[in-house]
Amino acid sequence: MDVCVDLTTKLVHKHDQPMLKEYGNSWVYVYLPGLTLDKFKSYLKTGTGWDVSNEGTVYDPNRNLVAIEAKMHHESGQPKPSFWVVKDKDASGRDISFSRIGSVQEVNAQPHQQCIHRGVGIFSVSMEVEGTPNFEPTPGGDQAKLTFTLVSVRTWGITECVAPIVHAPY
Repeated sequence: MDVCVDLTTKLVHKHDQPMLKEYGNSWVYVYLPGLTLDKFKSYLKTGTGWDVSNEGTVYDPNRNLVAIEAKMHHESGQPKPSFWVVKDKDASGRDISFSRIGSVQEVNAQPHQQCIHRGVGIFSVSMEVEGTPNFEPTPGGDQAKLTFTLVSVRTWGITECVAPIVHAPY
């Protein structure tokens, strides 16, 4: 998905404790076009019959963006999400290639990288529904909750502004 990954530092509580616990280590904000999430939800509805709740998402109608909380593996024994940067910013089409510079957590620890990065986010998505295993969806009834886990980021670079994300193939 065409996304912006927010690695900017967050406000610190007056007692020097982070207000957003584990931000940049176990989760980050990811911004994507509202139409992208709507299309994804419609595919899920068609394939499973389940409506998807908006829990964990914030829609910004002024920018037509959705902010999601993307989880990240961070414990030992789990593969951490990889962070890749474009090798040649002037390359286009099939000539674009990327270099891995570490995990998202390692990149987030570098002050010069604590910015908003625009690029492609690769996620694993799980769907959670309350009920028994054979529970069938009821029209207009129960909704499924999605959990996005960031697997990899391929960034074209830093962006000063996340609004709006415009599809611009390279």
